[in-house]
This record gives sequence, C-alpha cells and structure tokens, in this order.
Amino acid sequence: MKTAIRLDDISINMDYERFGRVEKILKDAGIRPLIGVVPDCKDTNLDKSKDSCRWPEDTVASMPTDREAFADFLRNLRKEGWVIAMHGYDHVYRTDKGGLFPLNRLSEFAGCDYEDQRDRLRKGMKIMEEMGVDTDIFMAPAHSYDMNTLKALYDVGIRIITDGFGTLPYVRNIAHAGGKRELSFYPIAKKRSDCISDRYGYTTLVLHANTMTDEDMVKLRDMIADHRDHFIDYADYLKIRAVPKGPFGGITEYLTATAKRILVSLRS
Repeated sequence: MKTAIRLDDISINMDYERFGRVEKILKDAGIRPLIGVVPDCKDTNLDKSKDSCRWPEDTVASMPTDREAFADFLRNLRKEGWVIAMHGYDHVYRTDKGGLFPLNRLSEFAGCDYEDQRDRLRKGMKIMEEMGVDTDIFMAPAHSYDMNTLKALYDVGIRIITDGFGTLPYVRNIAHAGGKRELSFYPIAKKRSDCISDRYGYTTLVLHANTMTDEDMVKLRDMIADHRDHFIDYADYLKIRAVPKGPFGGITEYLTATAKRILVSLRS
C-alpha cells in the first residue's frame, strides 16, 4: 500500500508547537502532505493560542502572528510542495448528521440546506483566494457531508474530496444542474495498519497535530522510519487516476463507515 498523509485542523489559532514537531518529522523524511485549512475558524476547541505560545527552535517555519503572516506561512508550505485543501468554512458543527460517510454523528454541513452550504463554501473559497492559497480540494470537518454538500462543492469549483474508503481514488457521479457531474474522491485509511500493508493500492493517513501526544509523535516518526517506502507525497497521490465506483460502492462505503463508528464508540 502506498500512503499519503493529510493534516487536519490547520487554522490561525492552532497549536503551532505540535504542528512544528509534525512538520519536522515529515520534512526530515522528505514527505509532503495535504493540509486542511479552516478559512474562518470559529471552533473554540481548535483555538490553542493560549496553550502554544512557543515554537520549536529546530523547525524550519516561523510562527504566524496575524492573518497575513498565516497566509505567508501557508504559501511557503505550498512552495515546498505541500498540498492545500479547504477544511470546511468555520469548523462549527451545526447538526448531528453523519451524511453519506457517517464516521461521526456531527457535521458542519450534512443536514443543512443546499443554499446555506453553498453560501458558506463560497465565503470559505473567497478567504482562501484572498490568502493566495486557492484550491479545488475539500476536506469535510468530521468527515461528514451529504448530497447537498457535493452539489454545493461542485458549484463553487471544488472537484476533489479527501475522504471515502477504498484502495484507489474513485469518481462519484451526482445528478445536478440538469445532468451528471463528476467529483473525485481520494480515500483515507480505515485503520493505521492499512497504511503499511503489502496490499496493492493507495490510501491516506489522517493526522491531527493539535491533539497528538509525545507518544504519538514518536510512533509517527518510527512508523515512517520503518516503512518509508510506503509513503508518498500527496501531490503524487493526486496523479493516480480516479476510477468509477461500482453500483454498490456507495452502499458498502456507508455501511463500513457506520460499522467503524459503532466499533470506535464501543471501545471508548
């Protein structure tokens, strides 16, 4: 299995100390990930500004202090080959819907009407453009989206979604605006062991630097060191052609995501 990496919850008030440590691990290994940027973060759970007032001396980045510095920070990562996605709009959960990919029972988008979703996505896209990091890739907060989300994403210019299950990127057709519209999905791993398996295919390791512990950092570093040949840049993942998903693919994916959510809940 070839594995790309994505980092969720990148916002102006994130935990820069922890991000810097993950950044160093990836840069030392020569791995360039996908980062999900929250354009106008209002989720207080992601506000780590009071907890992360220092920046590790041995990292190569500098700590942003305002929106323009944050934009520079993102543009510099892009210049180095990191890929940028829009991670929702404000990351505030508005419903308890799991949508089409119910790994969680909460969502910023699923369950909201089409016009509301489209308008918030447009606002997010505008902010991304103003920062000079416009993108056609979307990362849903809590992995939750519904058919209205997909239609709204298409209408604002998004064509790629980083989510779903599978061993290859796949195309999903949506009936919208009087015809069929295509969106490409780049799947994530169901479990970490999938990332280093000997099976053929491609997947994504999802990381949340904000909440990673010292032990998590060590495990990530060791995992990459021991299995470096399994890891690829996210830009190379995007070069893999998305294939049509079978007629029962969506149902299987929905049931698998539901089963995973239940199992995680029971273990907790």
